Parts: sequence; structure tokens; C-alpha cells
Amino acid sequence: GCVFAAVLGLSPYESRFSLWHRKKGLIAPVEETDVMYWGKRHEPTICDEFARQHPGWEMRTAPTYAAAGRSWQIANPDRLIVDDFGDPIALLEAKTSRDDEGWGEEGSGDIPVHYRAQCLWYCDVLGVDRCHVAVLIAGCEYREYEITADDDEAYMMRAAAQAFMRTLAADERPPIDGHNATYQTIRELPDGLDDVDEEIETALRDRFHQAQDAYWLAEDELTACKGLLLDAIGTGRRAVCERQRVATRTVRDGKTYQLLPARTRRNAR
Repeated sequence: GCVFAAVLGLSPYESRFSLWHRKKGLIAPVEETDVMYWGKRHEPTICDEFARQHPGWEMRTAPTYAAAGRSWQIANPDRLIVDDFGDPIALLEAKTSRDDEGWGEEGSGDIPVHYRAQCLWYCDVLGVDRCHVAVLIAGCEYREYEITADDDEAYMMRAAAQAFMRTLAADERPPIDGHNATYQTIRELPDGLDDVDEEIETALRDRFHQAQDAYWLAEDELTACKGLLLDAIGTGRRAVCERQRVATRTVRDGKTYQLLPARTRRNAR
């Protein structure tokens, strides 16, 4: 995978803050999750299906590449699509997803934004114009997408990466943001407990109190809305509006277990 989406603030899994501390060796490396494990297990199968769909294309496994003149800019594509001389002309990334949220019309470039950033980064490293994305959705639906290289975006991404590396060299940590990975990083950093009081600024106290009050009010409203949604869904599975998914009802032992907001909404935060 590509951690660069975190530098741009696009990753749902990693923030600039958490990535910075990970690169500095201040927190542990990312542990492999079940999603990551099964994504790797399914990669060969997805790539094989892509090859079956395109019998005239020659594909090869890919090593780690570094951009010419930029050893810090690396890429680990899943597969290379090569010409008759064995030179890469396009890339293939294999993905898995539990549902189709964030994945647009097949054949388009409408894919989750952090995957798009990865494709653009890899195209820039290898100097190719296209990155194909093959995704297996819900374990049974196969789709293909295509991302076209963009020189302007590549320049912006390289500039952002260089700026991030300068903060590492200067020991300037990124500001604290609202990403869950940032909060988990801060939780991990302190070691031990000193039974002392730490004086904080008035502005921070007031900001915390205002956020807590707003959260409690929003929590009550959210609970009311979830009740209305479940009542409207009844025994159904999904709430939709104008063909767009709003929430999904999960069931255990015949009873509602959870009401999950659409993942596109969660990523929009």
C-alpha cells in the first residue's frame, strides 16, 4: 500500500500526526488487521481475474521502485502491464471492499480518494500514464476502474511529501487534528502515570467544554434520528434517499444489532 494519502490528509486509517510519529519511531508500526490480511490473500486471485479479462496484455509482478532522481519517492505496485520489450506501460492495483460505497460506475476513475492518490503516486514514480484498479466487492462482485496520470497533481503531491520530510528532519511535529489515528497516537505516547495536576490554558478548557456540550446535544439528536431511521426501515436492510445509501441495518438473532451510516459520509468528515 501507499502511506502517502496520510501526508495529504486523505487516509481513513492514518493521519499526518500518526504517520510522523511512526516515521520517527515514537510509536509502533501499523499492525496487520483482518482487512489487510484478507486483502493480501485475495490479491493474486484478483490479479488473475484481471489477466483473464485481458488475455492480450502481458503482466508481471513488481518489485519496489524509486523515481529517477528521487530515491525517497517509492512505489510498490501489485502488477506491471508491460510492452513487447518488457517495459511498464501501465499498472494494476488489486483491492477488496466489503461494499460498493465510494466506488462509482465501473470503467470510470471514481474510486475512494486515498486509493486514487496511491495510483497517481505510483504512476508518477514509474512514469506511466495509467493505473488500472481491479476490486472485489463483498467477495463476489468484480469491477475495474482506470486512473489517468496527472502532472499537476503529481507535482503537488511531491511538494507535499518534501514538506512532510522537512518536518521530520526539523523535528517539527504536525498539529493535532481530529483524526482518530491522531488521538490514538497521543494515547500511546505517554508512559506511566504521575499523580500531579497539570495547568492548562483557559482557551483549551473553554474549547473542550464547548465541544463536549455540542457533542452531548448532537448525541441526543443522532439517537433520535437513528430511531426514526430504524422505524422507517422496518425489517429492511438499507435506508436510501434519491438512490443514495444513507444507512445500513445489521441484524443478529433476528433483532437489529447496529445502524451504520454510509461509509461515504464517514469518509467525508
